[in-house]
Amino acid sequence: MILKKLPLAIALVFASQAHAAVPYTVPTLPVGDALETVAPYVLAPGWTQKVLATRQGQIDKNFLNSGNWDMIDTNQTGTDAGRYLFMPFETSKAGVQRYDLWTGEMATIVQPGALNFVAGDASRWTPWGTYLTAEESWSDPHQTASGYGRLFEVTNPLAKANDINFVQRKITVADVRVSHEGLAFDANNNFYFIDERDNSGIFKFTSANPNATNGADFFNQGVVSVLRVGDGMTQEATGAYTWVDLTNANGTAKSGTIVKTDANGMTILDGRATPNTIDFLGTNFDRPEDLEIKTLGNGDQLLFVATTTNDNVFALNLASNEISLFASQATIDADTGLAVGSVFNSPDNLAIDEFGNILIIEDQPGGVENLWMTIDADNDGVAESVKVFATLATAGAESTGGFWHEGKLYINVQHPSSGNDVMVEISAVPEPETYALMLAGLGLVGFMARRRKV
Repeated sequence: MILKKLPLAIALVFASQAHAAVPYTVPTLPVGDALETVAPYVLAPGWTQKVLATRQGQIDKNFLNSGNWDMIDTNQTGTDAGRYLFMPFETSKAGVQRYDLWTGEMATIVQPGALNFVAGDASRWTPWGTYLTAEESWSDPHQTASGYGRLFEVTNPLAKANDINFVQRKITVADVRVSHEGLAFDANNNFYFIDERDNSGIFKFTSANPNATNGADFFNQGVVSVLRVGDGMTQEATGAYTWVDLTNANGTAKSGTIVKTDANGMTILDGRATPNTIDFLGTNFDRPEDLEIKTLGNGDQLLFVATTTNDNVFALNLASNEISLFASQATIDADTGLAVGSVFNSPDNLAIDEFGNILIIEDQPGGVENLWMTIDADNDGVAESVKVFATLATAGAESTGGFWHEGKLYINVQHPSSGNDVMVEISAVPEPETYALMLAGLGLVGFMARRRKV
């Protein structure tokens, strides 16, 4: 999917509406209020919302649906690219559901509890045209290794629900285990993932067969590395970074890494414990979560990662091997001209629009959780400003799974107190007076971006 020019277009829209900011907090809706399934967000002027699906609607159709709808991706390649949205259930009986944007039909394609799948969180389309998800569940280093922390592939994600093939994929021979959330592929088909916990790492898998046409061949052999910034001793450091290999080129665990037997009797490499040993020291980040990649006009790519605990979002320049602090509580709030401060809290999910702007979704309760648009006009990996464009009002809920496609943000309202998860389409519809500003942007910037390689 090639993205359009104009990374400043939406920034200009926001500038024209600075007088009409969204409140940082809103009254929480009564549990089960009708607005939960009609208008769960308070939106900035020029944005609209529409609820596309509800968990209760799935249950009413006799679909097995365990709720806690999580990360969203679409079929990026192949026949009918962009037609379907895929998302897992983040429950003790996890599965995967698929939404058809053409027909409005939602179907559970991986039944809850298949292969003992738990805490489904990650969601990513592969370069070879399949769908990946993974478990946000792993054991602490001092504990017996759990049976989770696994990566899964739906090898035929467009097939009829009854014909779906769902398999576990070891991350190379060593079978590296972490608590998964963000997944990303760069232009060379390097595969990035994180361990979602305080004092944990950011990882890269370099396949021995990067142009594989199936997951079995792609994940079979290759090198898993952990990110080290500087000497690795400073938490959430910025500056020059390197990758520290945990496996050999054939994918076997290097001597000195922490190898365990999991609860299922499988030999695994503990991706949480190993980067905290002196020989394989990685830089610790506090609760890294989602990942997103942006490609610049010169071909350089920026890998963004949200770290929830310390209210930060980082940008790794994959060409220069430099990491910068992209957004934080010190970033300027476009509404006030001052540092945004504590209202920017617990960044979790990321999305990228067709103009190359990064959207940040907080992991906060309904009533105080905000969705932010960021502006990085010079694409240096440091945002000039942030601005709220939506605030969630649903009691007991958080937003998950933000995915931007053709001018619309698809997002889930997860685990509301009512139990009725919903998927929402939020559209950017500029007010009439902003169109001139958007057109003016045509002559301002010649940068091209794309969400990921296709």
